[in-house]
Amino acid sequence: MSTNTQQNNTGSKFLLAADIGNTKIALGLMQYEQIIATWRVSTDISRLEDEYAVLILSLLAHKNISQNDIGGVVLCSVVPPMTSVFEELSRMHLGITPLVVSAGVKTGVRIRMDNPKEVGADRIANAVAGHRLYGGPLIVIDSGTATTFDVVSKEGDYLGGAISPGMGISAEALNIHTAQLPRIKLTKPATCIGKNTIAAMQSGVVFGYVGLIEGLITRIGQELGASPDVIATGGLATLLSEMTPMIKIVDPDLTLKGIYYIYEMNR
Repeated sequence: MSTNTQQNNTGSKFLLAADIGNTKIALGLMQYEQIIATWRVSTDISRLEDEYAVLILSLLAHKNISQNDIGGVVLCSVVPPMTSVFEELSRMHLGITPLVVSAGVKTGVRIRMDNPKEVGADRIANAVAGHRLYGGPLIVIDSGTATTFDVVSKEGDYLGGAISPGMGISAEALNIHTAQLPRIKLTKPATCIGKNTIAAMQSGVVFGYVGLIEGLITRIGQELGASPDVIATGGLATLLSEMTPMIKIVDPDLTLKGIYYIYEMNR
């Protein structure tokens, strides 16, 4: 992200951005469009706002940042109970009413869905950052708890997409719902033909997901009548990109960038 931008209305202070997912929360410390630091913490709906405040303030302290250095907070959440926790945390410990990316917030994206309110805030943030940084048409693949495919037109419209279970959930399901299949590490298999149970599971899950991704990219391109660029983000983006040439760009902080752009549109 470029640092050659006009100073925002927080002066020299920082923006704290939180992308709250079902499994992990990505935190970004940002200033003048520049990402200063990022952290990933576990999503735990049993934690209270004071507990998350202690964790976040400790992370900030490692960067010599105090709560008084934070001038704005923006939240993007797909876990409603956690949204209220972080809203209260922001008000109580930072003295800031956060911007929550939700229906009614300006995004600059026209959502071409039957019910625009159904689209997750993280998917809109991905569309905003993807189009702004890389143009269109494009497909953003976000590999998290679910693997999502977001399709953005040349003009920047959000056209829809696809949702499949995440690679981690699929591997875990094999372990939970069978008597003898173990947990496996999600790494690139040495061969497609597994010579033992773990190798066979890794092949089925990892190469199987590569096949899923390539198949959906092909079908989406056929429906668009174009060859969209493909951007990958999320925890497994690098692993997936190593196994298919159809993923052109890996941007692990794409969602945080989109959250920042939305914040700038609305502040």
